[in-house]
Amino acid sequence: MKTWLLSKDKKKLLWIVGLVAAGSLVFPAYQYLKIRDTPFPQDLEARTLVVKIEDLPVEITANGIVQPVRKINLSPEDAGRIVKLYINEGDRVVKGQIIARLNSSRLQAQIDQYRALLVKFEFDLQQKLAGNRPEEINQGKARLDQAEANLIRIRQSFPQEIAEARAQIASVQAKYDLANARLIRYRKLEQEGAIALDKLNELETESKTAIADLQIARTKLTQLQSNRQQEIAGQQALITQAKESLRLLKKGYRSEEIAQAEAQVAQAKAQLNFYRTQLNDTLLRAPFDGIVSRRFAQEGDFITPTTAASTGEGATSTSVAELSSGVEIEAKISEANIAKIYLHQAVKIQVDAYPERTFLGRVYLIAPRAIQENNITFFRVKVSLENGQTQLKSGMNVKLILVGKTITKALTIPLATIVTQSDGQTGAYLVDDQAKIRLVPIRIGSVGGNRVQVLAGLKLGDRVSLTPPSDQKIEGVDSVNMGY
Repeated sequence: MKTWLLSKDKKKLLWIVGLVAAGSLVFPAYQYLKIRDTPFPQDLEARTLVVKIEDLPVEITANGIVQPVRKINLSPEDAGRIVKLYINEGDRVVKGQIIARLNSSRLQAQIDQYRALLVKFEFDLQQKLAGNRPEEINQGKARLDQAEANLIRIRQSFPQEIAEARAQIASVQAKYDLANARLIRYRKLEQEGAIALDKLNELETESKTAIADLQIARTKLTQLQSNRQQEIAGQQALITQAKESLRLLKKGYRSEEIAQAEAQVAQAKAQLNFYRTQLNDTLLRAPFDGIVSRRFAQEGDFITPTTAASTGEGATSTSVAELSSGVEIEAKISEANIAKIYLHQAVKIQVDAYPERTFLGRVYLIAPRAIQENNITFFRVKVSLENGQTQLKSGMNVKLILVGKTITKALTIPLATIVTQSDGQTGAYLVDDQAKIRLVPIRIGSVGGNRVQVLAGLKLGDRVSLTPPSDQKIEGVDSVNMGY
């Protein structure tokens, strides 16, 4: 009987233990089924995306600007006034084509003068070689008389020209003094509020114009004095030569004198070639094939050679035109991405003017030295065009997509799910199995199209939300004071 009771208690104990064990197994299974059967909120599912593995074609985006392959501001070798301009903006020109012609009357006169001198020296040489006759002596005297008469004529006209130039300077000086006096007076009135600022600006413009006119008049006087002195010196040289020629005619010639005459002929030829070269410099020619992208001057403008062959914008005031050839694109790539850039790399080019087209290019230059802008390090990268040379214009802003190497089996999420916090930390909104959203820090790698590589912080199959939790405030958006 005792044995039966022990056996009965043992059976009861075993039944209780079995029931507890079964309960411990059933509860987790119930919880699992409950979670599994709990529907994921449809609105949240629509706003979440799955972390997946895929091949990621790396793309580096950058902004660039279209610029000429070659550009130059054309200016003359010597100062002068434009008498003829042969080009307009947009014209295509070839190397050597005449762009403009400057005033060359004075140079032409000097060429005529030295051409005549050459004829004279050659004639003198022939005389020395042939011997002298009375008629030749008379001719020599006549040439001397003519040279002296020319010198008297030049000297008589010189004071009048100088006086006219100085009178012009005095007139311009008076205009400047008047404009300056009015400017001083009106500045005071403007400070007192008696006149409008537009009137003061107008007077300042008049004063600057008067200063420029005064400088031009003074330059003209200086050039006139220099040119007349050169003419007088040249004529005096002619007189000296005529006197010497007459003396030799009367005295007779020796071998040394013949050699000297030959040297004079050579010198006259060299001087004539010199002025012919200067005359040729009055013709401004295109140094290479290209297009006239800008025109800075008009016929009648006086320009100077101080900025010949310049490429800067500051040279435009004394340049005739800007000549450019070809187009390329220059972009600035950040230091973080420069290692992904290589020569001959394919580039996609997009521009607002042609939203439905994508142009193609290739990287042909990576600058060896970095530049600093706003404490950020950049490298200049130049892209040659494979098409679109006629559609893309100099100065256009473009978007570049530099196509890099494909990363195989990369863990990726959409670029739109990336969150950058105020402290610079990168993260994403992770959605757990209970549909709760929390921000987790992640580390990202390369970008390809609209997806980005995840290096740490997420795993395959995770869901990330496109929007933050409804109870999380976004500074600057949810906290805006609307005034009511």
